[in-house]
Amino acid sequence: MRIDAHHHLWDLERRPQPWLTGAELDPIARTFRLAELLPLLDAHGIDATVLVQSSASLDETRELLALARDSGGRVAGVVGWADLTSPELPGTLAALAALGPLVGIRHQVQDEADPGWLARADVRSGLAAVGAAGLVYDLLVTVDQLPAAIGTVRALPEVRFVLDHGAKPPVGGGGWEPWAASMTELSALPNVWCKLSGLVTEADWHRWRVADVLPYARHLLAAFGPDRLLFGSDWPVCTLAADYSSVVALAEAALSPLTPAARDAVLGRNAVRLYALNLPPSGP
Repeated sequence: MRIDAHHHLWDLERRPQPWLTGAELDPIARTFRLAELLPLLDAHGIDATVLVQSSASLDETRELLALARDSGGRVAGVVGWADLTSPELPGTLAALAALGPLVGIRHQVQDEADPGWLARADVRSGLAAVGAAGLVYDLLVTVDQLPAAIGTVRALPEVRFVLDHGAKPPVGGGGWEPWAASMTELSALPNVWCKLSGLVTEADWHRWRVADVLPYARHLLAAFGPDRLLFGSDWPVCTLAADYSSVVALAEAALSPLTPAARDAVLGRNAVRLYALNLPPSGP
Protein backbone atom coordinates (compact mmCIF):
# COMPACT_ATOMS: atom_id res chain seq x y z
CA MET A 1 0.00 0.00 0.00
CA ARG A 2 1.46 3.35 -1.10
CA ILE A 3 -0.07 6.65 -0.06
CA ASP A 4 0.71 10.17 -1.26
CA ALA A 5 -0.04 11.95 2.01
CA HIS A 6 0.10 15.51 0.69
CA HIS A 7 -1.15 16.97 -2.56
CA HIS A 8 -3.45 19.74 -3.73
CA LEU A 9 -6.13 20.26 -6.37
CA TRP A 10 -7.78 23.52 -7.35
CA ASP A 11 -10.17 24.83 -9.97
CA LEU A 12 -9.55 28.51 -10.68
CA GLU A 13 -12.83 28.79 -12.59
CA ARG A 14 -14.66 27.88 -9.40
CA ARG A 15 -12.44 29.45 -6.75
CA PRO A 16 -9.38 31.75 -6.79
CA GLN A 17 -6.21 30.88 -4.92
CA PRO A 18 -5.07 34.20 -3.42
CA TRP A 19 -1.49 33.02 -2.91
CA LEU A 20 -0.96 32.33 -6.64
CA THR A 21 0.57 35.72 -7.38
CA GLY A 22 3.87 36.67 -9.00
CA ALA A 23 5.49 35.60 -12.24
CA GLU A 24 7.43 32.81 -10.54
CA LEU A 25 4.15 31.00 -9.82
CA ASP A 26 2.78 31.36 -13.35
CA PRO A 27 3.52 27.69 -14.19
CA ILE A 28 0.97 26.55 -11.60
CA ALA A 29 -1.49 29.42 -11.93
CA ARG A 30 -4.02 27.19 -13.67
CA THR A 31 -6.60 24.56 -12.75
CA PHE A 32 -5.37 21.16 -11.51
CA ARG A 33 -7.91 18.33 -11.35
CA LEU A 34 -7.75 14.76 -10.09
CA ALA A 35 -7.88 13.41 -13.65
CA GLU A 36 -4.43 14.95 -14.26
CA LEU A 37 -2.96 13.39 -11.13
CA LEU A 38 -4.33 9.86 -11.51
CA PRO A 39 -1.91 8.72 -14.27
CA LEU A 40 1.02 9.89 -12.13
CA LEU A 41 -0.28 7.93 -9.16
CA ASP A 42 -0.76 4.82 -11.29
CA ALA A 43 2.74 5.10 -12.77
CA HIS A 44 4.25 4.96 -9.28
CA GLY A 45 1.92 2.45 -7.64
CA ILE A 46 0.25 5.04 -5.42
CA ASP A 47 -2.98 3.49 -4.18
CA ALA A 48 -4.60 6.49 -2.48
CA THR A 49 -3.92 10.06 -1.41
CA VAL A 50 -4.56 12.73 1.19
CA LEU A 51 -5.84 15.95 -0.39
CA VAL A 52 -4.83 19.14 1.47
CA GLN A 53 -6.52 22.54 1.44
CA SER A 54 -4.86 25.44 -0.34
CA SER A 55 -7.03 28.38 0.73
CA ALA A 56 -8.72 29.57 3.91
CA SER A 57 -12.20 28.67 2.74
CA LEU A 58 -14.91 26.46 4.19
CA ASP A 59 -16.48 26.29 0.74
CA GLU A 60 -13.24 24.91 -0.70
CA THR A 61 -13.13 22.29 2.05
CA ARG A 62 -16.69 21.24 1.27
CA GLU A 63 -15.76 20.92 -2.40
CA LEU A 64 -12.68 18.83 -1.60
CA LEU A 65 -14.74 16.52 0.59
CA ALA A 66 -17.25 16.03 -2.23
CA LEU A 67 -14.42 15.30 -4.65
CA ALA A 68 -12.95 12.73 -2.26
CA ARG A 69 -16.33 11.11 -1.69
CA ASP A 70 -16.75 10.65 -5.44
CA SER A 71 -13.17 9.55 -6.17
CA GLY A 72 -13.69 5.80 -5.82
CA GLY A 73 -11.31 5.66 -2.88
CA ARG A 74 -8.34 7.28 -4.62
CA VAL A 75 -8.62 10.33 -2.35
CA ALA A 76 -8.85 8.59 1.01
CA GLY A 77 -8.77 11.68 3.18
CA VAL A 78 -9.03 15.46 3.16
CA VAL A 79 -7.14 17.93 5.32
CA GLY A 80 -9.47 20.92 5.22
CA TRP A 81 -9.61 24.42 6.64
CA ALA A 82 -11.70 25.84 9.45
CA ASP A 83 -11.34 28.96 11.57
CA LEU A 84 -9.46 27.82 14.66
CA THR A 85 -10.49 30.95 16.56
CA SER A 86 -14.24 30.55 16.02
CA PRO A 87 -16.39 29.56 19.00
CA GLU A 88 -18.48 27.57 16.50
CA LEU A 89 -15.52 25.36 15.55
CA PRO A 90 -16.73 22.07 17.12
CA GLY A 91 -20.02 22.29 15.23
CA THR A 92 -18.24 23.26 12.02
CA LEU A 93 -15.94 20.24 12.26
CA ALA A 94 -18.87 17.90 12.85
CA ALA A 95 -20.72 19.33 9.85
CA LEU A 96 -17.67 18.96 7.61
CA ALA A 97 -17.03 15.39 8.74
CA ALA A 98 -20.57 14.49 7.69
CA LEU A 99 -19.76 15.49 4.11
CA GLY A 100 -16.83 13.18 3.42
CA PRO A 101 -13.54 11.75 4.69
CA LEU A 102 -12.29 14.67 6.76
CA VAL A 103 -9.06 13.54 8.45
CA GLY A 104 -7.38 16.78 9.43
CA ILE A 105 -7.38 20.56 9.55
CA ARG A 106 -4.74 23.03 8.38
CA HIS A 107 -4.28 26.78 8.48
CA GLN A 108 -1.56 28.50 6.44
CA VAL A 109 0.32 29.70 9.50
CA GLN A 110 3.30 30.51 7.26
CA ASP A 111 1.31 33.53 6.04
CA GLU A 112 0.70 34.92 9.53
CA ALA A 113 2.84 37.98 10.32
CA ASP A 114 3.06 37.07 14.02
CA PRO A 115 5.64 34.29 14.51
CA GLY A 116 3.91 33.45 17.79
CA TRP A 117 0.45 33.02 16.25
CA LEU A 118 0.26 29.36 17.30
CA ALA A 119 0.84 30.33 20.93
CA ARG A 120 -2.30 32.46 21.12
CA ALA A 121 -4.88 31.19 23.61
CA ASP A 122 -7.74 31.28 21.09
CA VAL A 123 -5.70 29.34 18.53
CA ARG A 124 -4.70 26.69 21.04
CA SER A 125 -8.32 26.34 22.12
CA GLY A 126 -9.20 25.66 18.49
CA LEU A 127 -6.41 23.14 18.15
CA ALA A 128 -7.73 21.33 21.22
CA ALA A 129 -11.14 21.17 19.51
CA VAL A 130 -9.51 19.66 16.42
CA GLY A 131 -7.97 16.96 18.58
CA ALA A 132 -11.23 16.36 20.45
CA ALA A 133 -12.93 15.77 17.10
CA GLY A 134 -10.46 12.97 16.37
CA LEU A 135 -8.68 14.94 13.65
CA VAL A 136 -5.01 15.59 12.93
CA TYR A 137 -3.64 19.13 12.71
CA ASP A 138 -1.20 19.83 9.86
CA LEU A 139 1.47 22.36 10.86
CA LEU A 140 2.48 24.61 7.96
CA VAL A 141 5.18 26.83 9.44
CA THR A 142 8.49 28.45 8.61
CA VAL A 143 11.69 28.17 10.60
CA ASP A 144 11.07 31.39 12.57
CA GLN A 145 7.68 30.03 13.66
CA LEU A 146 9.13 26.80 15.04
CA PRO A 147 9.52 27.98 18.67
CA ALA A 148 5.76 28.66 18.85
CA ALA A 149 5.04 25.38 17.07
CA ILE A 150 7.19 23.40 19.49
CA GLY A 151 5.58 25.08 22.48
CA THR A 152 2.11 24.38 21.12
CA VAL A 153 2.77 20.71 20.41
CA ARG A 154 4.17 20.37 23.92
CA ALA A 155 1.20 22.17 25.47
CA LEU A 156 -1.37 19.97 23.71
CA PRO A 157 -0.17 16.37 24.14
CA GLU A 158 -3.65 15.02 23.37
CA VAL A 159 -3.60 16.50 19.83
CA ARG A 160 -1.91 14.69 16.95
CA PHE A 161 0.18 17.03 14.81
CA VAL A 162 2.04 16.50 11.57
CA LEU A 163 4.67 18.93 10.29
CA ASP A 164 4.30 19.79 6.61
CA HIS A 165 7.39 20.09 4.40
CA GLY A 166 9.82 19.75 7.30
CA ALA A 167 9.13 23.41 8.23
CA LYS A 168 10.68 24.56 4.93
CA PRO A 169 14.43 24.20 5.61
CA PRO A 170 16.82 26.63 3.88
CA VAL A 171 17.93 24.15 1.22
CA GLY A 172 18.63 26.77 -1.45
CA GLY A 173 21.11 28.65 0.70
CA GLY A 174 22.61 25.57 2.32
CA GLY A 175 21.65 26.76 5.81
CA TRP A 176 21.36 24.27 8.65
CA GLU A 177 20.77 25.89 12.04
CA PRO A 178 18.52 26.67 13.82
CA TRP A 179 16.37 24.43 11.61
CA ALA A 180 18.17 21.17 12.37
CA ALA A 181 18.20 21.63 16.15
CA SER A 182 14.52 22.62 16.06
CA MET A 183 13.68 19.40 14.20
CA THR A 184 15.46 17.39 16.86
CA GLU A 185 13.64 19.25 19.64
CA LEU A 186 10.24 18.96 17.97
CA SER A 187 10.64 15.27 17.18
CA ALA A 188 11.25 14.49 20.86
CA LEU A 189 7.53 15.15 21.40
CA PRO A 190 5.64 11.91 20.72
CA ASN A 191 2.44 13.53 19.43
CA VAL A 192 4.01 15.04 16.30
CA TRP A 193 4.86 13.40 12.97
CA CYS A 194 6.50 14.84 9.86
CA LYS A 195 5.90 14.76 6.13
CA LEU A 196 8.76 14.07 3.77
CA SER A 197 7.38 16.62 1.33
CA GLY A 198 7.93 20.02 -0.19
CA LEU A 199 11.73 20.00 -0.01
CA VAL A 200 12.43 20.47 -3.73
CA THR A 201 10.71 23.86 -3.76
CA GLU A 202 12.99 25.01 -0.93
CA ALA A 203 15.99 24.29 -3.18
CA ASP A 204 17.06 26.18 -6.30
CA TRP A 205 14.12 25.41 -8.59
CA HIS A 206 16.24 25.25 -11.74
CA ARG A 207 19.59 23.83 -10.60
CA TRP A 208 18.90 21.60 -7.59
CA ARG A 209 20.46 18.17 -7.31
CA VAL A 210 19.52 15.21 -5.13
CA ALA A 211 22.73 15.79 -3.16
CA ASP A 212 21.50 19.28 -2.20
CA VAL A 213 18.26 18.00 -0.67
CA LEU A 214 19.34 14.65 0.73
CA PRO A 215 20.97 15.94 3.96
CA TYR A 216 17.71 17.66 4.97
CA ALA A 217 15.58 14.63 4.13
CA ARG A 218 17.96 12.33 6.01
CA HIS A 219 17.91 14.62 9.06
CA LEU A 220 14.11 14.42 9.14
CA LEU A 221 14.39 10.65 8.94
CA ALA A 222 16.96 10.56 11.75
CA ALA A 223 14.88 12.88 13.93
CA PHE A 224 11.40 11.41 13.48
CA GLY A 225 12.40 7.86 12.59
CA PRO A 226 10.64 5.64 10.05
CA ASP A 227 7.57 5.28 12.29
CA ARG A 228 6.64 9.00 12.28
CA LEU A 229 7.65 10.09 8.79
CA LEU A 230 5.30 9.95 5.80
CA PHE A 231 5.75 10.64 2.11
CA GLY A 232 3.90 13.44 0.35
CA SER A 233 4.49 14.78 -3.15
CA ASP A 234 3.16 18.34 -2.66
CA TRP A 235 1.91 18.11 -6.24
CA PRO A 236 1.33 20.34 -8.17
CA VAL A 237 3.39 22.87 -6.19
CA CYS A 238 6.38 20.56 -6.53
CA THR A 239 6.28 21.00 -10.32
CA LEU A 240 7.82 24.43 -9.89
CA ALA A 241 11.06 22.53 -9.28
CA ALA A 242 10.53 18.85 -10.16
CA ASP A 243 8.09 16.47 -11.79
CA TYR A 244 6.24 13.80 -9.85
CA SER A 245 8.73 11.07 -10.78
CA SER A 246 11.68 13.12 -9.50
CA VAL A 247 9.95 13.75 -6.17
CA VAL A 248 9.29 10.02 -5.75
CA ALA A 249 12.89 9.23 -6.69
CA LEU A 250 14.18 11.73 -4.13
CA ALA A 251 12.07 10.13 -1.38
CA GLU A 252 13.27 6.67 -2.35
CA ALA A 253 16.90 7.87 -2.28
CA ALA A 254 16.39 9.34 1.20
CA LEU A 255 14.87 6.09 2.43
CA SER A 256 17.35 3.75 0.75
CA PRO A 257 19.21 2.84 4.01
CA LEU A 258 15.98 1.49 5.55
CA THR A 259 14.68 -2.05 5.58
CA PRO A 260 11.87 -2.80 3.11
CA ALA A 261 9.35 -2.81 5.98
CA ALA A 262 10.51 0.61 7.21
CA ARG A 263 10.39 2.04 3.67
CA ASP A 264 6.86 0.70 3.29
CA ALA A 265 5.90 2.45 6.52
CA VAL A 266 7.08 5.86 5.30
CA LEU A 267 5.65 5.40 1.82
CA GLY A 268 2.21 4.33 2.96
CA ARG A 269 1.50 2.63 6.25
CA ASN A 270 2.28 5.66 8.42
CA ALA A 271 -0.26 7.81 6.57
CA VAL A 272 -2.92 5.16 7.14
CA ARG A 273 -2.08 5.09 10.85
CA LEU A 274 -1.81 8.82 11.42
CA TYR A 275 -4.92 9.85 9.52
CA ALA A 276 -6.91 6.66 10.27
CA LEU A 277 -7.61 6.29 6.55
CA ASN A 278 -10.49 4.03 5.62
CA LEU A 279 -9.14 2.21 2.57
CA PRO A 280 -10.98 -0.28 0.37
CA PRO A 281 -9.78 -3.91 0.48
CA SER A 282 -6.78 -4.47 -1.76
CA GLY A 283 -7.40 -8.09 -2.60
CA PRO A 284 -9.90 -10.97 -2.58
